[in-house]
Amino acid sequence: MAQYEVVVAGHLCLDILPGLARGVSFTPGRSVAAGPATLATGGAVANTGVALHRLGVPALLVGRVGDDLFGQAVRQIIGSRGPELTAGLVVAPGEQTSHTIVLSPPDADRMFIHHPGCNAAFTAADVTDEMLAQARLLHFGYPPTMARMSAEGGRELATLMRRAKLVGAGTSLDWTMIDPHGPAGLVDWREVLAAALPHVDLFMPNIEELLLALDRPTFERMAAAPGGLVEAVTAELLASVAGELIALGAGVVGLKIGHRGMYLRTAGAERLSRMARAAPADRLAWSDRELWAPCFAVEVAGTTGAGDATIAGFLMGLLRGFGPEDALIAANAVGACSVEAADAVSGVRSWPETAERIAAGWPRRGLEPGSPGWRWDAGRQLWRGPNDGGGM
Repeated sequence: MAQYEVVVAGHLCLDILPGLARGVSFTPGRSVAAGPATLATGGAVANTGVALHRLGVPALLVGRVGDDLFGQAVRQIIGSRGPELTAGLVVAPGEQTSHTIVLSPPDADRMFIHHPGCNAAFTAADVTDEMLAQARLLHFGYPPTMARMSAEGGRELATLMRRAKLVGAGTSLDWTMIDPHGPAGLVDWREVLAAALPHVDLFMPNIEELLLALDRPTFERMAAAPGGLVEAVTAELLASVAGELIALGAGVVGLKIGHRGMYLRTAGAERLSRMARAAPADRLAWSDRELWAPCFAVEVAGTTGAGDATIAGFLMGLLRGFGPEDALIAANAVGACSVEAADAVSGVRSWPETAERIAAGWPRRGLEPGSPGWRWDAGRQLWRGPNDGGGM
């Protein structure tokens, strides 16, 4: 296998994106006009993995596809980004490739029609110790869509994360939205995270996805608020959620807040020292931090995979020796580039191109958060929270 720094494993599927215009609405019994459809790979493996590749971070992509036509399409699309990117894919004879119909109008959040396919059979054994031994970091995405990884209190997920740590790789975990009315709605996700997070160095979920899994009453109450859940999120809620996740064992918590940016909270230096080959270059600068960076201003073409691209930007920053402020800014910049295209990765640029755009004065969106104890850093264009130790 080619040399790589990151193993990106987990959910992989074929995305089918109809071309939808602004203002479209869906009414039972009526037809909706659409432009040409885009076929793209989806899921954390393709989205984060290919985004890392485009940013100049070599990655090994590990996911399951069937030997059907959709599986052929997935391998062909990923291979067109770089032939070496298909080396870690597992082709499962007789199984169906996962696919998602993505309804993503430019002026509205996305909706999904999803078939899990052979993702449901993915286990920790699909990522070998040989793969992990070379990597600086394992990134795993979307356990709520992968039945075997969440079964028995998340035993397979915890096993994979623990194995990665034993061979000296750092670990990173992403989340996704559960279907509360399906099998995932019956899983005790707090139990799953309690088992996994002691072995997870970086946990970077979307706040909506996390609240739905861990605190459904709060999710439903906030979702019913004017403007929806994202607008109702407060700095106090983010601090409480992140504090709980760090108490469960995570080293670095990044909470994605849609168009409102990203919140970062980190543990102390002793916990960060256990990040093995992915440990920050300057652990003191990363320890006991609390930051919130607003999004960059862009024209949105589609939001599919934006969170995965955001994570790719953050991981790139960490692995390239950035401080937490610069890693957070990089995350938001790569995520912003992603939404300028209908699919997840076509809008992602090389890091030098992205850095040049930032340096040229790329404007941010409206300022946040306006809560007690938060202070605006005009030089870095981000907020520092009351729990921010400033690297001291």
